[in-house]
Amino acid sequence: MKKRIISVLLSTALVLTALTGCGGTEQSAADAAEETEAAAEGTEGAGNSKYEEFITVDVFDELANYQGIQSGWFAKIVKDKFNMELNIIARNVAGGGETLYQTRAAAGDLGELLVLDNSNGKLDELITAGLVMDCTELMKDKDIMENYSAAIEAMNGGLCEEGIWGFPNSISSEPATEPSEGLEPTFGPYVRWDYYAELGYPEMATLDDFLDVLEGMQKLAREKEGKDDIYAISLFKDWDDNMMNNAKQFCCFYGYDEIGFVLAKADGSEYADIIDSDSVYIEILEFLYEANQRGLVDPDSTTQNYDTLTDKYKTGEVLYCPWPWLAQNQFNTQENKAAGKGYMLATIDDMQIFSYGNCPEGNSQRIIAIGSNAKDPERLADFIDWLYSTEGMELNGQSNGAQGIEGLTWEIGEDGKAVLTEFGKAALPSNEVDVPEEYGGGNWEDGVSALNFKPVNLGDIDPKIGEPYDWQLWETTIADSATPLNEDWSAQTGAATTMEYLDENNLIIVAPGSSYAIPEESSNIATIRGQCKATIVENSWKMIFARDNSEFSSLLGTMQTTANGLGYKDVLAVDLQNAKDQDAARKASAAAYPAEE
Repeated sequence: MKKRIISVLLSTALVLTALTGCGGTEQSAADAAEETEAAAEGTEGAGNSKYEEFITVDVFDELANYQGIQSGWFAKIVKDKFNMELNIIARNVAGGGETLYQTRAAAGDLGELLVLDNSNGKLDELITAGLVMDCTELMKDKDIMENYSAAIEAMNGGLCEEGIWGFPNSISSEPATEPSEGLEPTFGPYVRWDYYAELGYPEMATLDDFLDVLEGMQKLAREKEGKDDIYAISLFKDWDDNMMNNAKQFCCFYGYDEIGFVLAKADGSEYADIIDSDSVYIEILEFLYEANQRGLVDPDSTTQNYDTLTDKYKTGEVLYCPWPWLAQNQFNTQENKAAGKGYMLATIDDMQIFSYGNCPEGNSQRIIAIGSNAKDPERLADFIDWLYSTEGMELNGQSNGAQGIEGLTWEIGEDGKAVLTEFGKAALPSNEVDVPEEYGGGNWEDGVSALNFKPVNLGDIDPKIGEPYDWQLWETTIADSATPLNEDWSAQTGAATTMEYLDENNLIIVAPGSSYAIPEESSNIATIRGQCKATIVENSWKMIFARDNSEFSSLLGTMQTTANGLGYKDVLAVDLQNAKDQDAARKASAAAYPAEE
C-alpha cells in the first residue's frame, strides 16, 4: 500500500527534510522537573483516573541522546494520560558506555522501563539475572498482542526462558526487501548544497574526488562568511564501540554495516575484517587522514560530543554530514530552504548506500521491556501498549519523524487529507518553536520524546489518515514542499526525491529486515573484545591525526599487532559466524515477506 501511495506522491512535487533525530542534551532532574510541573499545572489527576498516585519512572535508555526528566509537550501528554514522568538515564550522555549498564545491573536495579540495544544476548542476560519482568499476564488481552503478536512471539521465542520479556522495534507490514527509511536513506554524503552549487556541481567518481570538492567548499564558505572556523568534516567520539563510529559511516556509503569487528555487505556478498590493511575501514581512515592533512577536519573532533556537533549543524558551519536526520533537521528550515541553503545528498559515482529493509517481525536488536523492580508494572504495561497504538506512534514517534499532535502540528483538511498546520510547518521536524501553554509550553524541539524508540516503522500506514506516519510522505506535504533548494537539487538529479534517485540509478542496496539479534558471547570472548576494541578505537583516532604517512603506518601496525596479540582472531571468528547467520536470517525474511510482483 505504501509503495502505491509513494508512487503517486512522487509525481506531484519535491521532498521535505529527512527523518528527525534525537538531539543529545543533558538537563538536571531538578530543572526539568520544575518545567514539567509548570507545564502540567492544573492537570493533577487528569487522564485515566485509575492512575491516582503520581510517579517518576526511571528509564534506562541505551538509545537516548538526552538525560534527565522528560519535559515539554510530550511530558504533558505522559502526565495527562498516565500521571507519571520519565527520568531518562542515557549512557550516550552520562558517559561510561557499557560500564554504566554493568554497574547498574550489578547493583540489581537497571531501571523500571528499559530501552535496550539487545545485541550479545543482553535480554537473556537480564532474564537470568532477574532484572526484567515477564509481561505475559500484564499484556494479556491488550491491543499490542492483538496487533503485533507475531513479531512479539518471534522475538521472545528464542530466549532462555518462556515468556514475554520484551517488545521489538520498527515492526512493519511492508516487504522485508524494500527500504524502511522513507524519502531519505539513513546514511549518505549530505553536503551544503548551496556551496556545492556555487562550485558548479562538480562530478565525483570516487572518495578522492569528494575530498577535492570538500576542500573547494571549505575555501568558498570561509571566503563568503568571513570565518576561519568552518570545516568540511567534524567528528565526535560518543558512539564509538567496536570501531570508530564516524569512520564506519563512510563504509555505509558502500553497502557495508558493522557486526562486531566485521563489516558485512548488505547482500551477504562480502565480509571485511576491519583491521586488515586492505579493508574498507582502513581505506576510510586513510581518507580522513588525508582530509586532516588538508586542514578539512574540525580540530574540536577529539573533544566535542554529539550535542556540540549538533549545534554546529544548526548554524551550517560543518559542510558534510553522513546523516540526513541530523544536518537537514537542524539546518534545512523553511527560511533557509527558501534562500536556497541547505544540506542535500551529493552523488559519488561508485557509492551504493546501505539501506535497512522493513522488519515484518520487528527489529529484535532494539527492544523495550519492564524492569523487575518497577513500582507500578501495570501502568508501564499500559504505557508500552499505548506506544504501539496509533496515537502513541503519532506522538512518541515524532522523535523519528511522525506527525506529532493532532490539532497543533497537523489536522484533517477539507478534502479529508492530513495536512500540516502553520505551526507544524514551522515546528517540524524538530525546531525551536514556542509551544502554546495548553500543550505544555516550552519549545517544540525540547519537548520531543527522548525515548528514541520506534515501535512501528514510520513508513507504515496510519489507519486514522490512510497515509504513512511519516508526514514527509503525505500527499499534501509533498505538494507543498517545493523550495529553491529542493528545485535546484531536483534539476541536477532529475528526480523528485532522494530515494527515487538512488533506486533509479542503482546507488542503494537493501539489507532485508529480519528479527535476527546477535547472540550472547562467552565471557572470554567479551573480555578479549573489550581489550581489542579499545586499541582499535584509540589508534583509529590517532591515525587520522597522524603527523605524516610514516606515523599513520606505524599506528596501523601497532593496532594490528596489539589486537592480534590480545586474541583478536578468536573474536573475529565469532563475528564472522554471526554475520553469516544474520545474512541467512535476512534471506529467510526476504523469502517469507517478499515485495509484490
